[in-house]
Amino acid sequence: MKVLWAPWRMEYINSDQKDEGCIFCPGEDREEDEERLILYVGSMTIVMMNRYPYNNGHLLVAPVRHVPEFRDLSGDEVLDLMSLVSRSIEVLRHVMKPEGFNVGLNIGRVAGAGMEYHMHFHIVPRWNGDTNVMTVLGDVRVIPEHIRETYGKLKPLFHGVDADKEGFQS
Repeated sequence: MKVLWAPWRMEYINSDQKDEGCIFCPGEDREEDEERLILYVGSMTIVMMNRYPYNNGHLLVAPVRHVPEFRDLSGDEVLDLMSLVSRSIEVLRHVMKPEGFNVGLNIGRVAGAGMEYHMHFHIVPRWNGDTNVMTVLGDVRVIPEHIRETYGKLKPLFHGVDADKEGFQS
């Protein structure tokens, strides 16, 4: 029998909010950001942690506006989105010291986008050996740090983020 502990999932399982809107729509209330794992909300882009990560630090970056296809973005949105993807990689590099990254864009349901009408990037930090016998033979992924602890490490580096500026503000 396989037992995989993921205590943060009980909150989702027991919630009544499973199908209440789009996870990428930040709304006006910033009081919910920590609960929703939102790290940054700008005028055009949002950065949040993936609640069901492939690895520690797995981030999602999306336009704030509902946009199903990359081609539907304005030039300013493309610039802002790509700047935040780059910035997110640098934050992860600074905090988590990964040896590499997988960055992918989900467009449409068959591409794995649960929110098929809201395209989004996945940024997954990678370390040598993060795919091991547990993943290969047991079909189980081990996430060594609680998601809330990772959030606490990343959030300060997104405070006051200006996607066009270098360096970190904490």
